[in-house]
Amino acid sequence: MKFNTKVIHGGQHHEAVTGAVNVPLFLTSTFAQKSPGEHSGYEYSRAANPTRQALEDALASIENGARGLAFGSGLAAIDCVLKLLNPGDEVIACDDLYGGSYRMFVRLFEKYQLKFHFVNMENTENITEKITAKTKLIWLETPTNPLMKLIDIKAVCQAVSGKGILVAVDNTFASPYLQNPLDLGADIVMHSATKYIGGHSDIIAGALIAKTPELGEQLHFIQFASGAILGPHDSYLALRGIKTLAIRMQRHSENGLKVAEFLQNHPMIKEVIYPGLSNHPQHELAKSQMRNGFGGMVTFTFRSGKKEDAIKFLENLKVFTLAESLGGVESLANHPALMTHASIPAEKRAEIGITDDLVRLSVGIEDIEDLLTDIDNALKA
Repeated sequence: MKFNTKVIHGGQHHEAVTGAVNVPLFLTSTFAQKSPGEHSGYEYSRAANPTRQALEDALASIENGARGLAFGSGLAAIDCVLKLLNPGDEVIACDDLYGGSYRMFVRLFEKYQLKFHFVNMENTENITEKITAKTKLIWLETPTNPLMKLIDIKAVCQAVSGKGILVAVDNTFASPYLQNPLDLGADIVMHSATKYIGGHSDIIAGALIAKTPELGEQLHFIQFASGAILGPHDSYLALRGIKTLAIRMQRHSENGLKVAEFLQNHPMIKEVIYPGLSNHPQHELAKSQMRNGFGGMVTFTFRSGKKEDAIKFLENLKVFTLAESLGGVESLANHPALMTHASIPAEKRAEIGITDDLVRLSVGIEDIEDLLTDIDNALKA
């Protein structure tokens, strides 16, 4: 089954009793049993709910995994992965990653004696030189947030093969339409399903997709025991979002490339970071690892290097909305140092290149001429 068909039919079935084409909302906390322990496969909605199950089956289908799990947020999904580990275990993570992930790693899990190494994963050797007998997890984003670095998933997986180390990939920026990390050797894929999976900025949700049934069962037990599930209504909305994922990502990618090209040729802009540009240092990796385009995320800096220019630009946008998050049908603009990545210490941001004049755009699916005009007017201001 091809991807455009999978997003509509993958893992999905008509409702058995009525034949309903869409999965119904099962707004129930518990399920009747014929006899103690004898049930239809559903006992209590924290363990499983038919609406959430439909979403989880769809997630597994579009990421080519054995099992999908839906959570109350992307961070809840990450929390579940880290609970696979034990005190004393070590994690190697990319140095450029979502601020909430960094905050969770450092401020929550370090006190439980997990050790984190943050490295530039553009070079796989930076990972291998940190590996010890205690390394149990490699955590990576590609493209990274917000600097749009690419990490060679296949090379990382080959480097740790046979060493008992899990590889988990935050695939939020790319979405399953552009990239399938499990096919490249990863063990776990994570999504902030708030973003491109949901696609309409109306839910908070997270997802994990496991490569094997055994790993999926381990993750499900942690989810069941911890309780960080997605409710049926948000599951319904996320499943509806998946049905239009392919067509939305086509437009996000088309618009993203045109915005990047426009900014690249503007005299006020110093650097544009977008994997689809030929001058991106990992453009060839992007072409080999991604497909169907390069997404809607564009990052850029100002030739002046001034924070004030970035702020004034953001304040003068009219079609783009100044807001956190990304991946919705509407275009959003963000100042990472003051917004999404403010939880990362200033010295750490400076070290990895998150400067005060850096702007991150989530390019939506509006008419491209309106988006380019909006950017041009805001720059003139």
